[in-house]
Formats: sequence, C-alpha cells, structure tokens
Amino acid sequence: MSPSSNPFLRGYQNLRIDRSLCITYEDDCPPVWRPLHPSQAHLPDDQVALFPCVFSNDFALITEGQDIPEDLEAQCQTEGVVRTVVYGVSGDDFGQPVHVGDTYSEEAAREVVRQLSFETGFYSRCWEISSAHLTAEAGRFLAELADIATPSGFLFVAFRIPYSPAIGVKLIATPWTDANLQLVEGITAEQLRQEHRAKGMPESLVEVLHLAALADVRMLVFDADAAVLYGLPLYDDE
Repeated sequence: MSPSSNPFLRGYQNLRIDRSLCITYEDDCPPVWRPLHPSQAHLPDDQVALFPCVFSNDFALITEGQDIPEDLEAQCQTEGVVRTVVYGVSGDDFGQPVHVGDTYSEEAAREVVRQLSFETGFYSRCWEISSAHLTAEAGRFLAELADIATPSGFLFVAFRIPYSPAIGVKLIATPWTDANLQLVEGITAEQLRQEHRAKGMPESLVEVLHLAALADVRMLVFDADAAVLYGLPLYDDE
C-alpha cells in the first residue's frame, strides 16, 4: 500500500537533519553546497565555518589544522572557503522526499523536527470521521461488536459513546505493519486482514480500520455528523 493512498497519514514522515557547508571559491563562481566527509563529521561548527577547504562533487574536507589522507585529498581538485554551516531539515511527504527548511545550528534543526513530528503517544492519534465511510452492513457489524465483548483476536475494541449514536474503536498494537505485528502478535498485516474477513467483517470496515491502524491511529470514532475524510470511499445509506 503506497503512503499516498492513506488519508490518515499526517505531517512529514522520516524527518532527518543533514549538515552541509556553503563554500565559495573562484570569484566568478556561485557558492556550492557540500557535506563534510565522514572522516571529519566530528568537527564542531566553529572548526568548520570560515575555514579553508578542498572539495569534490560529493564532499568537502577542512584543510587547516587537519591531517588528510593523500587518497582523499587527491579526490578534491578545488579549493574554497566555508562561509557558513547549515543544518537542513528534510523528510518524506506521501512517499516523496521534500526539503522542509534550513537552520544554522543543530539545536535549532532538532527543535524544528520536534515541532513537526507527530510523536507517538502524545497527540494526533484520535480521529472522528463520518460514518458514511462505512456501508450500512459494516455499521451494523460494528454496532453489534460494541454491544458485546469484542474478541481479542480482532486487535481492536468497539464501544458506544453515551448519549450519542457515534461508535468508537480502540485500535490495539498499532501500527499494523508487518514488522510491528510480527513482533507483537507473530502475524503479518495481510494475515490480520484475512482473519478479519474470515470473521465476517464487511470489507469497508476492514479497509478503514487497516488504513487508520497503519498510520498509527489509536482511537477512531464514527459519527454521522462528523466530517468526511477526503480520500476515503463514501457509501449511500442502504
């Protein structure tokens, strides 16, 4: 299942920080951006910024005060000066890599990542969506589960909300990825899907629960008065 087909996914995924150097060289050439070679990745910013360097198409090496192996130096044919150090924040948006922005310290970059991250266990794990995303058959099936002790093998618990026609679902052992389900239950996501079908669960309920659980949603409420979630199928009343 591609990330772009799951409307429950929110925010950037796989946020990461990359340190790069803005390097100037010959007077009539625009600046270039290069990462430090891994052998110098330990150097703090104050031993990099405003220092002379050599660089190739792939990396840069600080030359002042550093011992550089001859084979590495031979790969760098251009001399320059590091004008500034930048920490770029990037991530994935529906499976596509995107550049989020640049900061001028690692601390600032980490704060950007913290602000943009949907941290598991804190927020953005509870959704209220229209019950029109379920067929009438699926709605009845879920209501019946809410009135009994939902079988543990379902990996969710259905419940009624007092003084409301809405029905809630508590999803268990999310995200429903192969890696996590193998660790927790010893099954794959497809095996869980087939188990749900084998127990008579209507397909519209199977699909919406698995999409939500794959996105690490923990609480899902179906309400006729709630908003429609763009990207999910809608079903007419039967």
